[in-house]
Amino acid sequence: MFDAIALLLICQLTGEIIHRGLGIPLPGSVIGMMLLIGWLASVQRERPSLTAVSGWLTAHLSIMFVPAAVGLIDEGPVLSRYGIGLLLATAVSTILTMVVSVLVFLWALRRFSSESKNEP
Repeated sequence: MFDAIALLLICQLTGEIIHRGLGIPLPGSVIGMMLLIGWLASVQRERPSLTAVSGWLTAHLSIMFVPAAVGLIDEGPVLSRYGIGLLLATAVSTILTMVVSVLVFLWALRRFSSESKNEP
């Protein structure tokens, strides 16, 4: 369990170091996630502890949005000035994300289900 948490934290920390050190315009957590994906792709083995930790984090993901939501309270003047635009942009981007996700899912379903039917 601790090795999985350490792996996640090391990838995130390395991503932050790369972000701040090289000035790459991606958040350090995104760079860390790419490092984790690269590590998972290069080291092929079962990872039950990483699966358990990531499952727990995913199940409690809503708790991690609380600091961001509390931070919005401090932005009252900005929200009162641009709130309608922000809500509209959020709604449109959410709908577009859902439509693109469905289209990608349908494409992948057609592509990979036909390949699995052709295999012996």
